[in-house]
Amino acid sequence: MSGRPESLFPLFADLTTLDGVGPKTAQHMGQIGIEKPRDMLFSLPYSGVDRCQRDSVLDVELPEVVTVEVLVGAHRPGRNRGAAYRITVEDARTSFQLVFFHARGDYLQKILPTGERRLVSGRVEMFDGVAQMVHPDHILPLDQAASIPAYEPVYALTSGVTLKVMSKAAQSAVARAPDLVEWIDPTQKSQSKWPDWTDALRDAHAPTGLKDLAAMAPARERLAYDEFFAHQLTLALAREKLQRAKGIISEATGKLQSKVRSALPYQPTKAQERAIEEITRDMGTPLRMNRLLQGDVGAGKTLVAFMALLVAVEARGQGVMMAPTEILARQHLQGLRPLAESAGVVLEILTGRDKGKERKAKLDALARGDIHILVGTHAVFQQDVQFGDLRLAIIDEQHRFGVRQRLELGKKGEGADVLVMTATPIPRSLSLAQYGDMDVSVLDEKPPGRQPITTALVSAGRIDEVVGHLRKAVSEGKQAYWVCPLVDESESLDLTAAEERFKHLRAAMGEGVVGLVHGQMPPADKDAAMAAFERGDTSVLVATTVIEVGVDVPNATIMVIERAEIFGLAQLHQLRGRVGRGAQASTCLLMYQSPMTEGGQKRLTTLRETEDGFRIAETDLQMRGAGDLIGTVQSGVPQFHVADMETQSALMAVAQSDARKLLADDPTLQSPRGQAARVLLWLMKQDQAIRLISVG
Repeated sequence: MSGRPESLFPLFADLTTLDGVGPKTAQHMGQIGIEKPRDMLFSLPYSGVDRCQRDSVLDVELPEVVTVEVLVGAHRPGRNRGAAYRITVEDARTSFQLVFFHARGDYLQKILPTGERRLVSGRVEMFDGVAQMVHPDHILPLDQAASIPAYEPVYALTSGVTLKVMSKAAQSAVARAPDLVEWIDPTQKSQSKWPDWTDALRDAHAPTGLKDLAAMAPARERLAYDEFFAHQLTLALAREKLQRAKGIISEATGKLQSKVRSALPYQPTKAQERAIEEITRDMGTPLRMNRLLQGDVGAGKTLVAFMALLVAVEARGQGVMMAPTEILARQHLQGLRPLAESAGVVLEILTGRDKGKERKAKLDALARGDIHILVGTHAVFQQDVQFGDLRLAIIDEQHRFGVRQRLELGKKGEGADVLVMTATPIPRSLSLAQYGDMDVSVLDEKPPGRQPITTALVSAGRIDEVVGHLRKAVSEGKQAYWVCPLVDESESLDLTAAEERFKHLRAAMGEGVVGLVHGQMPPADKDAAMAAFERGDTSVLVATTVIEVGVDVPNATIMVIERAEIFGLAQLHQLRGRVGRGAQASTCLLMYQSPMTEGGQKRLTTLRETEDGFRIAETDLQMRGAGDLIGTVQSGVPQFHVADMETQSALMAVAQSDARKLLADDPTLQSPRGQAARVLLWLMKQDQAIRLISVG
């Protein structure tokens, strides 16, 4: 399929081909993302105005939009240029005024001649006891009354574009929408009572009342489904591509796994067992594994990841675990080392720090297959890193890896299975949108022995009490994190906040008790500060949010978060998850500055009430909206025009299973429905997907 199908040409033509759109208007419309007639089709009205004709403004509870026939009376021009120009008019039962500012008298005399009848429509308000309609939206001779719809759709506007121009452009775009072959599964369509595509467009742009503007209205729901379906089709094609790449069968023998199990001081949770089983099963098939392991803070992802790495080693291959930063890579190394020792496998680390002879020795051992499991940063991507036989790549903290890097890593080991781990619980709707190309394993229970964390809210005014409490805890041998807020985007300010707090605490606690770590430090100093805290040389670590992910100091049992009300929910939950990792009870103090915004208050109370990351993520999604939650721009989450990921996640799930089924039945989209789906992909600008089919 070489290029865009001809039937869609009119929708991808210049915007100026629409009625009433000149070059200047087109430029303005571009400001709100309307660049082609196709974009106009998907910019649906967000509300509507009742323009049903009334007898008189007396019948209406003001202020309200009224459409009424009037007899035009006397004109009273303003005394000077800026003053109001008033025209008295009479409807069937009363008189009122039409008011214009900056008016041209000659023009008004022409469209509203005294003694003639006109139909006027606009917002009427009482002003000093007189009903007034300021700048009517419509002024028409009676024989043109029919040109006002009884219910007028209202579109999002931008400066330089009036509602009239927008409505005309929308009607013009709808008129040229071609009849396309149906891509929705017929049973699905009739069950949902959805109209055909062109009918759906027509209905969505001509609502007859509020019910037609609701997301559940058949026309709108159908158009939302089209967006989800195109998106899920793209992800399903990417998934096929990753899986079609021949995988390697890695058969587990269970020998090494059982050694680790017998060395564990506890039983893995049911969720861990289920995830290990799913991963082992995937690795044993000839298809590439492409799985997401999603687990809340402290749900025990490390053990699951290590068991997966052992499957690779049991099958006489190698595994790699990648982390976004060196600090995290070292933490993984520490977490995995005792497990590796109990299994008797060789574990090494490779980061940007490895240089010269040492690096060469590691690379040689890796190429020979003497290193079984490698932990590393993106240094693993470098050209000279060659594995003897790479079977499994585990990527930690997905956000920094898009689909592109997942494909990239696949090239290192032809056919290596891929497992992505994330500690951010992702609400179902988002995980479908962002990771619809992957299979998902969820760890939704905590391993035994994890202590609950007591969370309390403390106002900033009580900081001295908090410091006193801390001093006492430190004297009992406890350790604490003190997180300073990112004051704003400037790192220098955020730095002063952390340094000031560090000095203040050092003065209160004594020399050598308090450490400091922030984003501006050289990596070596940062690591040194972290290491001192891990060893227990310092008892309090003042930090900016660099400690958000993956820091693990079991003896740290107190987390103080300053100005907690300005942090996001997910971030607060991640930070809190840094404590409660040992056998002792832990506390998290959320310090806030009054007065709090409603949002700030809701975030902190949600946190106080629950430790369930999935519940927190759902609340976060409701409060912030999807785009905000993951910074849509860099996250590869699509922006939909009609569909709404939050409220329509059930629809998204249907689209996912439908897309996967269509590709299972028709992998190259050659059937009539497959061909129709190709047209949908072009219509939705899913060029990436189209490339995948044409190459495939």
